[in-house]
This record gives sequence, structure tokens and C-alpha cells, in this order.
Amino acid sequence: MWVGTNIAVFSGMSVTSMIHRQSLAGLVWLLLLVASPASALVPAPADLREEAVRYKNGEGVTKDYERAYELYCVAALQGDGEAAYHLGSMHMNGWGRMPDDALAAGWFRQAEKQGDTSASRMFEALIDGTIDAADPDCPLVEPTPDRATITTWVNLLAPHYGLNPELVLSLIQVESNFDARARSPKNARGLMQLMPATAKRFGVSNIRDPLQNLQGGMAYLRWLSDHFSGKTKLVLAGYNAGEAAVKKHNGIPPYKETRLYVKRIVHIYADYIRTRRGISKPSGKYASNKRKKAVAWQQAKARNERALSRGYISPDSIK
Repeated sequence: MWVGTNIAVFSGMSVTSMIHRQSLAGLVWLLLLVASPASALVPAPADLREEAVRYKNGEGVTKDYERAYELYCVAALQGDGEAAYHLGSMHMNGWGRMPDDALAAGWFRQAEKQGDTSASRMFEALIDGTIDAADPDCPLVEPTPDRATITTWVNLLAPHYGLNPELVLSLIQVESNFDARARSPKNARGLMQLMPATAKRFGVSNIRDPLQNLQGGMAYLRWLSDHFSGKTKLVLAGYNAGEAAVKKHNGIPPYKETRLYVKRIVHIYADYIRTRRGISKPSGKYASNKRKKAVAWQQAKARNERALSRGYISPDSIK
């Protein structure tokens, strides 16, 4: 294939270098995640709100409205009314995005439903007759989300686990084909086909809830990544066959299902990366010209490194 030996699920950075890339709160959470897989869901809404405020106001960090919005969104998706209120304020005041009274009203209504008592007063500050609208950048949880909604959730949540969204989306495509109601003959359920024991292990209280299902699956992927030193093929094999089988065989188990499973996800993942990050294998027209082929590969590698510098974890090898 077109790249080396494995895909890095995690960035591979040392803890020291990560300090320069993440807030202290984010680093502490990551260390807790590694140490305690049973509690490896996203941080509590209150912690997310606190970090969002820091980014919105530039308190100890560079002001970043988009980062603040993402943090508020993840908190709101967990049912936090105060976070929903802040999202409404960002839309109403045009903080980091164009002012939109309809989206603001939608979030204030949601905040009120979630128990934020101050949200109802904000309706009075909006133009009379404003009809609230759903926010496509932060779609609320529903029992049967469409693929676009699932993709948005994954893009929001995966970085909190140190995972590449494209890897998670590739796994979902193979596991459930984006069907939140999927159920296997072995009783694996939901988007990431969690077994009840795995769901319980990673703190999922409602395996049928699509967002919790995603969180539990990502928490397990994060644990497997740490367990297998970021070797993605082993991580995927462990997700399919169990970490004990991978350890027993000192590699991908010799099961036809597992080997095909890993191969399919790696292929889909590579396609996602090429499409969404602009990383592509050298064109076949260069096959007879080693020099041009090498140049093309170096260009693809440079694009990969730029993607990594933006905080995304990219594949550095598949064999």
C-alpha cells in the first residue's frame, strides 16, 4: 500500500509536548482517562463550561470563539442548560459567527427545557415573532440521527478522546453503517455496536442512546490505543475480537472475520483521509518515474504534517 506500517490513532506526542498543545484542564482529563477507563467519558459539563469561558474571554489562553462554541456544544449535548444558554448568547451577539436570532431562540428554548431559569428572559431581547431553529453545527440528540448528524457529533467528540474523527467514522461505517438502531445476533448494539458488558465497563448507562453509544465506543478505542501503544491495526482487531485475543496471538488474531474487519476499516479510513485532509497517494502516472513519485509522496507527507499541526491525528503508515 501507499504508506508504511500502522496508522497512529493517537498523536504519539509526549506529555511534555502536549502541554503546549492543550489547556491544563484538558491535560488533566486526558491523564485521568488513561488511568481510569471506567470513567473515560467526556469531561463533566461544568468543566467544559469553565474551559469554554476561558476561550471565549481569552482568560489564560488565546481567545477562540470556535473552540468555546465546541466546548459549550459538547456540554449542551449532555443536557446542560447553562451551556445551551451560552450557545444562544453566542448566536444572538454574533460572537464568532453571524448573528442569528432564530438559532439563538432555539438554544434559549432548549436551555429553558434543561432547567436554566434565566433563558426565558432572553426571548424578550429577541425580535418579536422570531421562530426558533435547530443548530446544524450542534445537532441535539435524537433516537435515529441521520449520517450528517452522526458525523457532526463524531467531529465534536473524537478530539476529546485523542482520536481522529475519520477513524471513528470508518469504524461506524463497518460496524453499523450509521444505523443507531442496529443490533447484532450477539446483542451488540447501536452505532458502535457495543456489547452490554463493554458499555457498562465504560460508563454507558443507556446503550440505546446514540450519543452515549458513541462515547462508550470512543472510550474503548482510546483505552485500546493506550493498551496497544497506538498501533491502529491492533486497536481495531481488539475492538472486533477483544483485547485478550490480540494479546494471546501477539498480533491480529488469525480469524477471517477480524482480518477482513481490520482491512475494511483501514481502507475506508485511508479514503476519508485522502478526501477530507487532502492527503493522497501518488498518482499512477508517476509509477515509472521514481523521482516524480518521490516528490509526490513528499508533498502528500507535507499535507499530512499540516493536518497534524492543526490538532488532528493523521495516518503515518499502513502496510
